Amino acid sequence: MPHRPLSDQVFVITGASSGIGLLTARKAAGAGARVFLISRNDAALRAIVQEIEADGGRAAYAVADVGDREALQRAASCAIAAFGRVDTWVSNAGVAIYAPLLATPLEEHERLFRTNYFGAVNSAQVAVPYLTASGGALVTIGSIAGDMPSPVMGAYTASKHAIHAFVASLRIELKAARSPVRVTLIKPSGMTTPIAMHAANHQDGQARIPPPPYDPALVADAILYTATHNVRALTVGGIGRLEVLFASHFPALFERLAPLVGPFLVDRSKPATQGDNLFGPGADGEARSRNEEGRRSSLTLAARTRPHAAAALVGGAAVILGGLFLRNRRS
Repeated sequence: MPHRPLSDQVFVITGASSGIGLLTARKAAGAGARVFLISRNDAALRAIVQEIEADGGRAAYAVADVGDREALQRAASCAIAAFGRVDTWVSNAGVAIYAPLLATPLEEHERLFRTNYFGAVNSAQVAVPYLTASGGALVTIGSIAGDMPSPVMGAYTASKHAIHAFVASLRIELKAARSPVRVTLIKPSGMTTPIAMHAANHQDGQARIPPPPYDPALVADAILYTATHNVRALTVGGIGRLEVLFASHFPALFERLAPLVGPFLVDRSKPATQGDNLFGPGADGEARSRNEEGRRSSLTLAARTRPHAAAALVGGAAVILGGLFLRNRRS
């Protein structure tokens, strides 16, 4: 089936009350799409829908925990009732824990997997029948953490590894069944969403985004691109991509160096944020962290979505480096 333009699409977005989900909803609605928002926070969702409608967009919402298969199915039925179909389903909901693995409380570890991994599984099981009818896209938000290990955020990393394996296996099965559903995995680097502010933090200090962080609007741009293009996987954040390559090709050295990153994941000069959203909704409604700013550009994203601009950037850098080399040789 040909891809519908954004202005003619219906988006369903989980984890839509903050961070990447919220930015995606705003951008999709701004492009003319109808957006259906899902999260656990009724008040935040209501305010976001009112904001989108005040700006001339079309939006609706339902409250559901993605870890609850039946609740997510009811939310999807509400989306169909509101807009008639689903063209792009964005599986985005996620939570985090900052703690050594052996010190992570089991109930927290299980709850994280219920949201992150089983939320992605439930989204796929609920969404695929609707997407089959529309020839649409299932877009799952993974992480570069799903391609390499990490200290302090081990439980989160393990859930992202599981998501990547699930999406890859699901893609194989849908292709074998000749399904029209496009399956896309987006792998962000560290993004300055409120996730660290909302995390269950067992460290002595304020939780921080893994460095170097990027602005989450880049991920929203990637999601909108994959809604209208055939994309198997897309990494957002060039430095994160380099980290994955380093971990893959030099695992022993990476294991020795990775603990050096641990202190950068916690700001011990500031007190830990009180409360978390692991077992229930947090203080949602914010697209970005109040504590950190992120890089506004990603070469890996530009290379995929704007190849001519990326080529010009690389070419310009090559010319500059070549000029510096020649100048140094002459001197």
